[in-house]
Amino acid sequence: MELGRFLRACRAKVTPAEVGLPAGAGRRRTPGLRREELAWLAGVSIDYYTRLEQGKKARPSPSVVGALARALRLDEADRERLRALAAGTARHVPEGRTAVERRVRPGTVLLLNSLRPNPAHLLDQGMTLLAWNPGGLRMYPGIEDWPVEHRNVARYVLLHPAARTLLDDWEDQVRCCVAYLRASVERDPGTPALIGLVRELVLESPEFARLWKRQDVQGHPHGRRVLHHPDVGTITLRFQVMHLVGARGWRTVTYYADPGTADHDGMVMLDMAADDHAAHPTEPPG
Repeated sequence: MELGRFLRACRAKVTPAEVGLPAGAGRRRTPGLRREELAWLAGVSIDYYTRLEQGKKARPSPSVVGALARALRLDEADRERLRALAAGTARHVPEGRTAVERRVRPGTVLLLNSLRPNPAHLLDQGMTLLAWNPGGLRMYPGIEDWPVEHRNVARYVLLHPAARTLLDDWEDQVRCCVAYLRASVERDPGTPALIGLVRELVLESPEFARLWKRQDVQGHPHGRRVLHHPDVGTITLRFQVMHLVGARGWRTVTYYADPGTADHDGMVMLDMAADDHAAHPTEPPG
């Protein structure tokens, strides 16, 4: 049934106009393509395609998979997911699997600190912060007030009241978080921490619940981030994601700016502000 759910989600995201079809008369109950429209575009019968969505034809041929991917205008990440689902190679892990190992090697912590003043942190497959240097934590103001096990980038972006003001492209960041978590769940569908995080965000964030249904899986290994930070003002940093060998789904994210620029000066100030904040933490109201 997972193949059918994925096809329905992808079909809902493609409008007739995008593939050169007329919208047709009357109100469309389907937000995207109808089944018969997608079947026609892919060159298969409506009965065959309907059985695919209903899980009654679980192994479409590679040529049919390719035709569906083209008709649905899938990017490479979604094409790969469609191929895996069609071939039955998408991973299925029992609900009761044990929690993943979360110990961080001392050398990894040392490496993160050696990157200063560049903010850097280590994330697990669910975007939980496992390790960081001072700027890598302070770039999310307020997250240090959360318990260590609660410090999660997706949770911060979607639920922390400071996130919408901090992130210049908050809506894009939300979409990135949802897509990354969707891809992580596809790789490790039975991981308790991931399941719990997704359930929490579905209940607490209407934006997450709406986007989760779209089944996007595209991530961003590099890019730029504009922060309106309370310590240093507006700063634009680029970032690079690197996966940690030997730790499934763990990745370091390092931020940088060109030396001699105002953004680089702001990055240095952020690192200094992080040190100052650690030395003089804000006292909770009491």
